[in-house]
Amino acid sequence: MMSEKERRSDRIRGCLLGGAAGDALGYPVEFMREKEIFRRYGPGGIARYETDVMNGKALISDDTQMTLFTANGLLAGAVRIRRRLAWTPSMPVAAAYQDWLRTQTMSFLQSQKERKGENDGVWLADVPELYSRRAPGNTCMSALIRQREGDPIGTVDCPPNNSKGCGGVMRVAPMGLLYAPTGRYRPLRPGELPEDPALQMRYVPFGDIKDVDREGAQIAAITHGHPLGYLPAAVLTHIISRLVYPEKEQSLKEIVAEARDTVAAIFPEEAFMDDLAALINLAVTLSENGEKDLDNIRRLGEGWVGDEALAIALYCALRHENDFSAGLIAAVNHSGDSDSTGAILGNILGAKLGFAAIDEQWKTDLELYDVILTMADDLTAYSLEHDGLETDGGWRAKYEQ
Repeated sequence: MMSEKERRSDRIRGCLLGGAAGDALGYPVEFMREKEIFRRYGPGGIARYETDVMNGKALISDDTQMTLFTANGLLAGAVRIRRRLAWTPSMPVAAAYQDWLRTQTMSFLQSQKERKGENDGVWLADVPELYSRRAPGNTCMSALIRQREGDPIGTVDCPPNNSKGCGGVMRVAPMGLLYAPTGRYRPLRPGELPEDPALQMRYVPFGDIKDVDREGAQIAAITHGHPLGYLPAAVLTHIISRLVYPEKEQSLKEIVAEARDTVAAIFPEEAFMDDLAALINLAVTLSENGEKDLDNIRRLGEGWVGDEALAIALYCALRHENDFSAGLIAAVNHSGDSDSTGAILGNILGAKLGFAAIDEQWKTDLELYDVILTMADDLTAYSLEHDGLETDGGWRAKYEQ
């Protein structure tokens, strides 16, 4: 029987690795229509990695890149929040996204020259393999470029645009992995707050899962300002958090319903929540019928927008909740944003089933496999023993300014 530490590590590793696996499986077919997919790969569609001829690896896309930078920003931010250098997790995550933007707009050597002597706690900026453009989303790129040039960081209350693309939800899983809603992440004590009452209000204690969900929405809203761009991120954050930090025994279906209702309560005035809830309900209903996966997925959309991407992933997770490989294959073989729907499905089932339950074929030849597991293990370590880590020299060199 696993200890709590082993169980949590297994689920956090499963979530990050699973997301990368779905991304890598779906990336080669992201812009293919379903007829082309089945013509090229056979009647079962793509069911194993297509490896790159240059490095022999299954390539990840911007989905996994940005997920990793989200995790890196959250870990750096957790330290800064404790040191009163940041107020909410979304602030350092936005800074980490600027480092990701560098990987998309300059070479590794150019970036190293620009960053010489700089330590912003984002160690991923020193990983050469991340300096690869893998179909980055136009909305993410344009929003981050504008912020680099002086625009304010996007938030739910100050949206950067009206985009409801899936680029917000596909990268937000680490928020649910790091911040437990049960007090494992200690909020700042009164004596640690700044004297200015106005600043005190900006410190967010994560003692309630609504706080965690809301911050998941804020992370998506850095680049995606339409409610259907950030509300799905709050729902996914809730689901991942409940899978990794369960307060009671719940089925995946029960967790999905709780996530839907909790996010609706967080945003009671948001009319688009009704649209998202209806699509989630449809995904649940379809998962219980006897129709083919592809026929059901067609009814949910193509996944280019946030609510559709989440719905497709939820459908596949519920239909195949005890079979990671079957869920992954179903999630990518459709006309639409295959790598994003695959990544979100992988996050969910990976967190539910754990790393050990993921078939070896999804661990073999996956690009940046070691980096993904290192990030997962750092998330686990901080969630378990953050007080001790803050005095660790190696940790401080990695995540502190």
